[in-house]
Amino acid sequence: MKTEISDLGLLLADRHKKPNQSTSGDLILSSKKWKQLASQHRERAERWTLPYRKRRATGQMHPIYDFLFIYYRNKPSQLEAWHPGHGVRLEEAPLGETFKEAYYRVENSYTSLDPSNMKETTRHRLQMALRLCQSVSARSPAFGCFGMHEWAMVYQGDTENEVRHAERLPLRLSQAATDAFVRSRPIKCSHFDAFRFFSPDAKDFNRSQPSKDARLDNEQCGCLHTNMDLYKLATQCMPWVGSELLWVCFEYALTARQLDMQASPYDCTSLGFEPIKVETSAGKLKYERQQRSLSEAAKPLREELITRLENILA
Repeated sequence: MKTEISDLGLLLADRHKKPNQSTSGDLILSSKKWKQLASQHRERAERWTLPYRKRRATGQMHPIYDFLFIYYRNKPSQLEAWHPGHGVRLEEAPLGETFKEAYYRVENSYTSLDPSNMKETTRHRLQMALRLCQSVSARSPAFGCFGMHEWAMVYQGDTENEVRHAERLPLRLSQAATDAFVRSRPIKCSHFDAFRFFSPDAKDFNRSQPSKDARLDNEQCGCLHTNMDLYKLATQCMPWVGSELLWVCFEYALTARQLDMQASPYDCTSLGFEPIKVETSAGKLKYERQQRSLSEAAKPLREELITRLENILA
């Protein structure tokens, strides 16, 4: 799984060594360079967005891949659009549909993001994203949840509470066996947006009752969904944090979502994914190993998001 910041990110990280920067320290990209970066970004994004559009048009949604477009509500066009992020000046980049005047300014023939024009609601959103990232980063990771949130969502077959893939993916076990496994152990879910989709009768099985207002106190970097949400936070902080960071968060979230569904009660073999049977000892060990690996991979992404938000809000 790739988690490194790509081309533009490397330029930003090393810009103090580069001659192509303005007196303010901003990185300057020639017209040829930024157009190349924008084209590369759109090409890789379309490998995901074009198939999604086709599936949506035919009503044949993919339970793993399309989750990132549906749940996080980031339109394909928003993923495809390229933005350099704060601290970059673009040569010959006219204001318009992509580089909108609400976010960008032109000064001395160079186009760049202008935080001074940021609305207070936008600044608040970025501040909250920063606080959440800092809080999660400072808290020790917790493991051993074994992806039980997906099981709690289908407890007793409550169709109003996230038995959403039943028409495409059957349960691996019978409903009775699935319910029995949910009842067999305490559930340790710290993520509100996962917990809120629990079947009503499964919520009491959770060791805590996480709420939206307590996210700063509950979310931790071992949680699969907390780490997957880096993509959501990057999306909410666009165009300020830049498309390079958004993209690596998207790639990361795809990998995390795959593990999420492999460990779920759904049978994903028709999609080409073998189950991780968390109802067995071997399955629990396998899930936790991958969960720990994903937690480590999320750290540099969260740190980069923190750094960029601190710079933007300064």
